[in-house]
Amino acid sequence: MPDNYRSIEHEGVVMSTDNRSVTVSISASSACSGCHAEGVCSLSGREEKIVEVPGSYNVRPGENVKVMMKLSSGYTAVLFGYVIPLILVVAVLVLLVSLRVPELNAGIGSVAVLAPYYLILYLFRQQINRKFTFTLKAL
Repeated sequence: MPDNYRSIEHEGVVMSTDNRSVTVSISASSACSGCHAEGVCSLSGREEKIVEVPGSYNVRPGENVKVMMKLSSGYTAVLFGYVIPLILVVAVLVLLVSLRVPELNAGIGSVAVLAPYYLILYLFRQQINRKFTFTLKAL
């Protein structure tokens, strides 16, 4: 099965629902330890996560559901959250060191490049959020 059709799934409980979205509480479970995406998934680090799933679903508060996201969206999140920042830091560090900037200043400069990167992500957050869509499936 191609990666675009596989999904990352977590079970949760509906907290609230309206015509626009459903709010789901996801508790990290031992199933996370067996998931191949555990190291990069933001749902694996804490006890409870709150996820807002856009759309209208026929569910009620207290009902158990499965929250799903396309695997390709997970890879995109890893790219934006980890890979691009790492490349930026290393590239700026190598550039500054090759320009003979003192090591302390080169280190500070390479980390400082993350501020505009995350500011750009913040400014474009709504466009980026459209790429990361969750869906629900009743259990």
